[in-house]
Amino acid sequence: MFAVIKTGGKQYRVAANDLLKIEKLEAKVGEIVEIGQVLAHGEGENVTFGAPFVDGALVTAEVVEQGKNRTVIAFKKRRRQNSRRKIGHRQLLTTVRISEILLGGAKPSKKAAAKPEARAEAKAPEAKAEAAAEAKAEAAPKEAKAKKEAKAEAPKDEAKAAPLFKAPKGEPDDLTVIKGIGPVAAKDLAEQGIVTFAQLAKLTDKDVAKIDEHMPFSADQIKDWREQAKELAKK
Repeated sequence: MFAVIKTGGKQYRVAANDLLKIEKLEAKVGEIVEIGQVLAHGEGENVTFGAPFVDGALVTAEVVEQGKNRTVIAFKKRRRQNSRRKIGHRQLLTTVRISEILLGGAKPSKKAAAKPEARAEAKAPEAKAEAAAEAKAEAAPKEAKAKKEAKAEAPKDEAKAAPLFKAPKGEPDDLTVIKGIGPVAAKDLAEQGIVTFAQLAKLTDKDVAKIDEHMPFSADQIKDWREQAKELAKK
């Protein structure tokens, strides 16, 4: 007796004790798998075809080996386009030995392997509890580290928020009078504590370097503003 089965998108003609390489099945070596998609079966010239599968027909097979097929290379080159594409594929295969060809709803003599989902559900509650405990233990150091880093970063943020200079008391000057300082630049300088011509005029080269480092102004711009501020501070 023979049967035509479908598995992995391919069709195979099989008989009892045949060795067959098919696309990978989730089963261990020695386990029995069931293939329910039987397209046809027969013996000699008497053949029965399904529509598309034969009702009540079943083929069982024993897993002999889990392996891989040879690597297939797909290489494509486009002339004069400097374009090349190389892709490799190695198909996972399962070698099985056909055990039985069953008809009319007959049951196999050996039980088929449990599906992966069923195996996962069959885990002991102790194993689940142990896994949860391990996950919690791994998460604890990470949470502690995150809290420690957050505390360490807090003073840095406060330091960044502090102004570079201390603004003097009294009315601020209109820094937009200086050529090159617009409303936005004047606001940025005020946020860093620079609000008068006298402050700009008294800036040292070290102060200029500090502003250049922390603010979006170049050292040449600041020095130019300092020279203009010196003239305005005299008035």
